Amino acid sequence: MSFPKNFLWGGAVAANQCEGAYNEDGKGLSIQDVLPQGLKSAPTEEPTADNLKLKGIDFYHRYEEDIKLLSEMGFKVFRTSIAWSRIFPKGDEQQPNEQGLAFYDRLFATCHKYGMEPLVTISHYETPLHLARKYNGWANHQMIDFYANYVRTIFQRYKGQVKYWLTFNEINSVLHSPFMSGGIVTPKEELSLSELYQAVHHEFVASALATKLAHEIMPEAKVGCMILAMPTYPLTPNPDDIIKVMEIDHFNDFFGDMHVRGEYPGYMKRYFREKGIEIKSTPEELQLLKEHTVNFVSFSYYLSLCEGVDGEEIVGNFMGGKKNPYLKASDWGWPIDPKGLRYTLNKFYDRWQKPLFIVENGLGAKDVLIDDGKGSKTVNDDYRINYMSAHLRQVEEAIKDGVEVMGYTSWGCIDLVSASTAQISKRYGFVYVDRNDDGSGTLARYRKKSFLWYRDVIASNGALLESMKL
Repeated sequence: MSFPKNFLWGGAVAANQCEGAYNEDGKGLSIQDVLPQGLKSAPTEEPTADNLKLKGIDFYHRYEEDIKLLSEMGFKVFRTSIAWSRIFPKGDEQQPNEQGLAFYDRLFATCHKYGMEPLVTISHYETPLHLARKYNGWANHQMIDFYANYVRTIFQRYKGQVKYWLTFNEINSVLHSPFMSGGIVTPKEELSLSELYQAVHHEFVASALATKLAHEIMPEAKVGCMILAMPTYPLTPNPDDIIKVMEIDHFNDFFGDMHVRGEYPGYMKRYFREKGIEIKSTPEELQLLKEHTVNFVSFSYYLSLCEGVDGEEIVGNFMGGKKNPYLKASDWGWPIDPKGLRYTLNKFYDRWQKPLFIVENGLGAKDVLIDDGKGSKTVNDDYRINYMSAHLRQVEEAIKDGVEVMGYTSWGCIDLVSASTAQISKRYGFVYVDRNDDGSGTLARYRKKSFLWYRDVIASNGALLESMKL
């Protein structure tokens, strides 16, 4: 058996995509509450009725039955996030909201009741809206102090309850989506490179500070960074294509380098110099970065990209890139590349020599609910089973290569609202939730065919995958 005995099988969600209850029990508004169409929408002044994230899948009220349902698959770990604005409704208060803290007490206790370790993302695209509008989000140095107050509060509250922490979700995504990822109100086209990379620096310092505080308050805790992994292939052997790919890789490797090595790499110093980018930092901040690096590297993996001086642009992929003629695409235009996951695992481990954790992977698809012949309903999602089987077999190959992989949490293990499109029709889960893009539906939960498959994969610790090889 290739998967280690302590491999952490599980699933992942984010508070803003599943909880709902956006204005209950003292919660303040987050940036997600004013993005009714996800990444493609401009922020609205106030929440609007067409924003599905305001209601989510009502996980806030149904978390116990949902955790129990997920436990049927044998989850060892459940990744979720804390909604920052539940704890500090505006983000700059000194005292937290007790009702928000109490909710996560109940959630984490339920996870432990059903044998799951919580894996908690501290900031998952959920910057309090007040911090975005008053301070321009992470473009402002004051955000470090607000974040430090927040993490100190939750570490002291949940020590002994949460062992695994991630500081920022897909931290490198701030380069593509400054508002969603960094709470930066300045329109992207008006944001200077110096302002953008100054915001990145602030997040790096905050992440290192959180790592320091975690190890002081919870010595047993493990802290990781979280990166949006997008392996990029050259379209041709043309040396110009190879160099272009190298330069693109630098922008993603940079974020892991900073968290693992703790200092700005030479290739980024050159980029800053040639682009006239000035980063304001103090000796104390640089020392903090160097001394408080992460315990592990986690990442999301959905697709690979191609780049070159020529080639056809991908239509529908919000990350850009050129079309790879050897790959098929999902319903939303994302290239499907299982072998890219093995490549990514090897590349990251060779580069950083840190344990790796795949905390997002999955297939967004248009599922059809049908009668199961037993008085209930289901989804025959063989396409999802095939997708995940192919990816998990590549994880197995990477482990055989010698890569230290801590675990795998499939994205959207229960259907939730998509971050990129704010649709629920883009379904990832093993559990179907009866909610539609217009907000209608009963919210009933149904086990998909993949639910039973993933249960058997976990029970066999991955051995089932051997019998599914083509």
